[in-house]
Amino acid sequence: MARSMWKGAISFGLVHIPVELYPATSNNGLDLHMLDRRDFSPIGFKRYNKATGKEVGWDDIIKGYEYSEDEWVVLSDEDLRRANPEATQTIDILAFVDAGEVPLLYYDVPYYLAPGKGGDKVYALLRDTLKKVGKIGIANVVIRVKQHLAALHCVGNTIVMNTLRYADEIRDPGELKIPGRNAKTAISDKELKMAVALVEGMSEDWEPEQYHDTYREDVMAMIEKKVKAKQTKTITMPDPDEKPAKATNVIDLVSLLQASLGKKPGKAAAVDEDDDDDEPPPPKRAKKPSEEDDDEEPAPRRKTAAASRETVAAKAAPKRAAAKKAPAKTAAKAVANKAPVRRKKAA
Repeated sequence: MARSMWKGAISFGLVHIPVELYPATSNNGLDLHMLDRRDFSPIGFKRYNKATGKEVGWDDIIKGYEYSEDEWVVLSDEDLRRANPEATQTIDILAFVDAGEVPLLYYDVPYYLAPGKGGDKVYALLRDTLKKVGKIGIANVVIRVKQHLAALHCVGNTIVMNTLRYADEIRDPGELKIPGRNAKTAISDKELKMAVALVEGMSEDWEPEQYHDTYREDVMAMIEKKVKAKQTKTITMPDPDEKPAKATNVIDLVSLLQASLGKKPGKAAAVDEDDDDDEPPPPKRAKKPSEEDDDEEPAPRRKTAAASRETVAAKAAPKRAAAKKAPAKTAAKAVANKAPVRRKKAA
């Protein structure tokens, strides 16, 4: 764990809880440096005096505020502390609210709070109280030279302080072209049903250990490949023949959802159409019924096939008389084979 970056106390009514502040996150991004493409030498920056052009060391650097053009008021660390000594040394709890009332959009940077010297019991008291009431503490805290709104909540046995954004720091989404509910963006029941099925199929318990920066791993693999191939000084340029994919505004949501669900479009469409119709499909009839038979139930499949065979046999009788006599078994088989074709034409 890194060194504590702040020491002070949590103000909880008349109770003061000595605590130390530690960063709760670390940056594991790629450490890339800027190089001069002519000789691949690293590029550095100097702190210099804008009046003389001479470099300035850290010991000679102080802070100042420009209150007028080219006019500065000097502020030392002690000046910043004396501006409000209590604010710079206290996490002042202002209220307790339900955690669900604070949108995630307001959360900024998390910090761990550990008890300071002699603060174990009162630290445990606040922690157990927050757990029991199911609320978070809203507080003010000054870190470096900025006052932050903060939320105190529990993660396991640790009190975590999340800095929050102020309301005036949240931009109004009304400036964006967000689609509303209209005919152009209307979602069908079928699309919604498939999207819900996709979400349910991808739902699982939260296990943060299974997620990691795969892009960083891909870049590191490319670096190792270039080192192994002795191409460390090769500047890869875009392929001039490679054309960007043409964008289209036409989106077939059903096909995309079907592909996401791992179905073939044709099969999925058939399944989904059956899902949409709660009633079973109507039975197939061998022939078109007459107007007199509209109210009658369709005949069973076996009787329909038999009737068709009789009709075909009657039509084929003159031809059989002219032709050579065939065995009865062979004729019956031929009639049965022709029946489906005749039935299709009649329908």
